[in-house]
Amino acid sequence: MARALLGFVLTTALAAGAAHGAALDQLKAFLDGTRSARAVFAQTVASKSGRQAQKASGTMEFARPGRFRWTYDKPYYQLIVGDGERLWVYDRDLNQVTVKKLGQALGASPAALLAGDNELERNFDLRDDGRSEGLDWIEATPKGADASFERVRIGFQGNLPRVMELRDSFGQTTTLLFNQFERNPALDAGLFRFTPPAGADVVGE
Repeated sequence: MARALLGFVLTTALAAGAAHGAALDQLKAFLDGTRSARAVFAQTVASKSGRQAQKASGTMEFARPGRFRWTYDKPYYQLIVGDGERLWVYDRDLNQVTVKKLGQALGASPAALLAGDNELERNFDLRDDGRSEGLDWIEATPKGADASFERVRIGFQGNLPRVMELRDSFGQTTTLLFNQFERNPALDAGLFRFTPPAGADVVGE
């Protein structure tokens, strides 16, 4: 899995648009009732050619709006933190930190669903994508031409996102499976602060 791809996370994005259906009802319930969350995730990235999928796993926490923490534990450690103003991506193996303004990093990105401000309809076109595999699905496509992905599909169950599928402009499909999803836990504010380690190369703003 390309290191740059990890930065997407943040990178799911849906809107309360004109379509109707069970998935939209669950999305609305999720947006209205979830201020914070944490979960364990498993991620796979499949290429357009169908080569064997690359795998990663870790944990995520978020506190809306705009604060989140994604930790990749396997196959190597990477930390992504949104502190409400800036997005920090720390690659321990490279000892490198990339930083950018959070508003630019979220926008029409997948992370907007989880950690955004509920005003997602301005960035996405949305349609109900039916029910399969025991989940109610929504498909969202970004309105802007500069998005890093072509579409996002989200599978909901019990008013929570259980699966997220992202197809990027290179034909790769990233799938995230969420487990142990906790809604509205009390989270330490320190989770959403980041200080570059001593000696790390800091790139960006």
